[in-house]
This record gives sequence, structure tokens and C-alpha cells, in this order.
Amino acid sequence: MSPRARRVALTGGIATGKSYCLTRFAELGVPTIDADVLAHRALAPGTPGHAAVVSRFGPGVLQPNGEIDRKRLGQIVFADAGARRDLEATTHPVVYRAIADWFGALDQSVRLAIADIPLLYESHHDSDFDRVIVAACPRPVQLARLLERGGLTAQEAQQRLDAQMPIEDKAKRADYVIDTSGTRADTDRQVGDVFQLLSSTIDNR
Repeated sequence: MSPRARRVALTGGIATGKSYCLTRFAELGVPTIDADVLAHRALAPGTPGHAAVVSRFGPGVLQPNGEIDRKRLGQIVFADAGARRDLEATTHPVVYRAIADWFGALDQSVRLAIADIPLLYESHHDSDFDRVIVAACPRPVQLARLLERGGLTAQEAQQRLDAQMPIEDKAKRADYVIDTSGTRADTDRQVGDVFQLLSSTIDNR
């Protein structure tokens, strides 16, 4: 890692607006990486992760083209905490190695970079980073947004929320909190404020 690059994690809960905030930071010129994208790659056909998932959950989690059927896999792991832990044991080490490699490959001129990691606190990796930002909104807003996306029953949506640490607990542990329950303009303003704070304190770690 460049000695001058500050490692920042962006986390929150499902449907709290993490991806939106990450996009805004990127538009401000901050290098970013998304753990969800890395997790998808970790389960691509031909990878050890793909083989491990098929071995653990059976060929019923595969689509006809051989890719993991993420909807089917989600139905299994969010209904069974043990199954979810087995999946995370497969994906998390790969994802965190990729994130560490990414930070390590940053150009010497980079002073600040952000990794979007949904399960940062649940996986106990928050100490790997210099600062943590939490994108937060009330649970009823999370649930409403999740249902608006479609594809999930109310029960499935609740299971996904229940599988994560309560957002208010994450917010208490964060260095910065971005409340995404208002307008996009309000969220944009907060992203800008956090960016300025991180940038202005870059030499006072």
C-alpha cells in the first residue's frame, strides 16, 4: 500500500444506499472498490469458490450455464445461519485478499481510497481500515426499499435484514455516518462533507 493512502471502508446495511454513496465518492475522484463485485468473481465458474459452493450446496444452486443461481443460493443461506456462515467462509478470505491487493497496488499519488464492504463489522475486519463510514437509514426505510426492488417476499426481505447487524449499532461504531433517508441532494451534501473531512485530516491519522 502506498504509505500516503488512507484506507477507508464504507459499510451499512442492505438497501441503506451504500452503492449510491460509493458512486458519489467516485465522482469526487476517490478510487473505489466494491466487495460485492469481488464476491461475485469469487464464485465464478472455474474458481475454487464455485467448486466449494457446489460441493456444499449441491448442483441445485447452478443455473443451466453453470453459474451460481444467486437467488436460489440466497434463499438457502438467509434461511439457515449455518449455511450462511459456510458461504461466508468461502467468499470472505478471497474478497479481503483482493481488497488488500487493490490498496497495495494504488499509485503513490493516491491519498484516499474507499472499499464498499457490506459485512465489515459482521466479519470483524473494521480494524483493517483507517476510517469507517456507515450509510444508514431507519429499518422501515430499508425494508420498503428492499421490497421496492422486487424479487423478494416480505419474509425473505426480513430474513436479509435480520442476518445483518442492526444499522443503529453500526452507526454507533462508525467514524462518519451518512443518513440516506432524505433526498438524494441531502445525501450528496453529506458525502461531500465526509469527503472534505477525510481530505482535510489526511495527515493527522
